[in-house]
Amino acid sequence: MSKSLLLCDCLGSQKIDTAALEKATGLACGACHNSLCTDQIDIATAAIASGDVIVACQQEARLFAEIADEIDAPEPVFVDIRDRAGWSDGSDDTTPKMAALVADAQLAHPASKSIDVVTEGTCLIIGKAEVCQPAAEKLADILAVTVLLASGDDIAPTQAFDTVVGALHQATGTLGRFDIRINAFQQSVVGGRGTPALTAPRDGALSQCDIILDLTGGVPLFPAPEKRDGYLRADPKSQPAVADAIFAASQLVGTFEKPLYVRLEPSLCAHSRAEKPACSNCLNVCPTGAIVSAGEHVSIDPLICAGCGACSAVCPSGAISYDAPSTDFIFRRITALATAYRAAGGRNGTLLVHDDHGAEMISLAARYGRGLPAHVIPMEISALSGFGHAEMLGALAAGFARVDLLLAPKTERDALDPQLELALAISGERIALLDISDPHALSDHLFEKEPGTAIEKPVLPMGTRRQIARLSAKALNPEAQSIALPEGAPYGAVIVDTDACTLCLACASLCPSGALGDNPDLPQLRFQEDACLQCGLCANVCPEDAITLEPQLNLTDMALSQTILNEEEPFACIECGSLFGVKSTVEKITEKLAGKHAMFANPEAARMIQMCDNCRINAQYHSDNNPFAAGERPRPRTTDDYLSKRKDH
Repeated sequence: MSKSLLLCDCLGSQKIDTAALEKATGLACGACHNSLCTDQIDIATAAIASGDVIVACQQEARLFAEIADEIDAPEPVFVDIRDRAGWSDGSDDTTPKMAALVADAQLAHPASKSIDVVTEGTCLIIGKAEVCQPAAEKLADILAVTVLLASGDDIAPTQAFDTVVGALHQATGTLGRFDIRINAFQQSVVGGRGTPALTAPRDGALSQCDIILDLTGGVPLFPAPEKRDGYLRADPKSQPAVADAIFAASQLVGTFEKPLYVRLEPSLCAHSRAEKPACSNCLNVCPTGAIVSAGEHVSIDPLICAGCGACSAVCPSGAISYDAPSTDFIFRRITALATAYRAAGGRNGTLLVHDDHGAEMISLAARYGRGLPAHVIPMEISALSGFGHAEMLGALAAGFARVDLLLAPKTERDALDPQLELALAISGERIALLDISDPHALSDHLFEKEPGTAIEKPVLPMGTRRQIARLSAKALNPEAQSIALPEGAPYGAVIVDTDACTLCLACASLCPSGALGDNPDLPQLRFQEDACLQCGLCANVCPEDAITLEPQLNLTDMALSQTILNEEEPFACIECGSLFGVKSTVEKITEKLAGKHAMFANPEAARMIQMCDNCRINAQYHSDNNPFAAGERPRPRTTDDYLSKRKDH
């Protein structure tokens, strides 16, 4: 059964060219209805019952989903063409934009991954007694509550909850698995008259809890506290805030699904090698501290990760990738929007990327203001900070003339600002971050901003993020051979001071991406620029400080092949003539050691410096101080040997 598009002009408040939209989308549209959610509900019910239908109304999605459930029909796909296209003050044709939104809605979203988090309701409340104890009384019937008070606070004699005294020294973990350490820890003694007595204080007391309710009003216990599941804070001077926090805590009992936002491939990580530091981009931008160093790669705690996506945007190697949904799906959405818009006759479109905060802004701008221009195509994503330079460039290369990112109060700018700088260096002034909080100001800005001109021949963004960035850069700069990039960019060249380089090849042996390599037959240092992550490990391990990095994007085919950064003449073995090592290095070692070092005081021993491995072993074997002439190594004595000796006696 072919899909159909169920249209409604919402009491005549928007204009829909049904015939043009049917032609642009290839979907059967039929008549444009007037009030499907009220007077014409029977028409909507019949359409939903018929099967595969797309309902062009997001506002009443819940109502239509309930109808589908009641009549045992598949839940329809919903697309908002009213707030995002139909309610617009512009005179331009909105059909191409509507067609693009419908194409985006038809993409099948990949199934999300999650992990179960179980909480039994153990709750720690910290703060002053006058705030914590009333809060504990309200939660005591729902949660297993312990109140932590500072020394000197009055303790209420109650059996409804536990009360301890001390200073919270450290807290780690997240919902369902907080670990806490308390110094000067004292427990209240049950029984007796008057204020409960306390046990002797002790430091380093350890405990666990599922929920922490922080009513201190002081410094948060965790970075980005609003993103830490199970950690609730409230200003103790605000009764509504405290009441909201108490209610939120009461709901945190049971089993919850925690999305798995990112995927890590440790083998691709360029964090470090041989205890030498390299890339720490993800560590620098993670707001929650979910990413930590784990030797040669990083480790991500999925339960602490809040899904901002910043780590995925800044990872140069692709070791970290966003997975809720995947980056590949984001590029598929970009392609679907751009292709459908252009196929329906749209030209020079602007992609407006936003999150749920931006969706609310767009809805308010449409209902009470000018709405969005016909050439501005909105795309909602869950992690705005994960929309990095590759996605920005990919959107331009796919056929958009401009890309705007509508920021929200929760957007992590630490990752986005450098990504914007990098994208601008490659694309020119075609991308912007919109830090606008007023819906009317947003509409005014978009109507006044000229979109520019899209490229004539769009490309299909496929492959890894690095491959897409390079492909897009070539499409946007067809005449350029190389583009200078800002410091810290993940693309560039390695510059070697050949006078200082000794060809020790430490850089090649540790390069995490394989951009630097050797030649097994000749003393050469080879380099493939396209693979270089600019992680800096080669410069950090070079004993001669002979390496510097030059951020740039080489768009020629030379970047895809190996070039020689340094090479020298090999040394010929004085015995067999086979080539080994570097001639200048062997000569320097001979000059420094022959006749000057105790091991090489003998001319015969000094000659071994200039021999290959095989000839050196032969020379040692036939020397006067032959280390191989000691005979067979004695067999280690065992318990059986000792017991056998005792029997003989």
